[in-house]
Amino acid sequence: MAKEQKTKKLYRSSKDRMVSGLLGGVAEYMSVDPTILRLGYVVATAFTGFMPGLVAYILGVIIVPAKE
Repeated sequence: MAKEQKTKKLYRSSKDRMVSGLLGGVAEYMSVDPTILRLGYVVATAFTGFMPGLVAYILGVIIVPAKE
């Protein structure tokens, strides 16, 4: 009998959200604290001039489906 392998899927979080749940969902997927991920995102966005981080976030919100 073959062992079923459970695949992880990336979703926007419905319970751990500040704006759209994108970083909360990424944190759940990576099994890390969402606060640390959010702080890292803010720092990285600030150091890149805000526009690349903002565009990446908007694209993530569009591409990553919400968890139902």
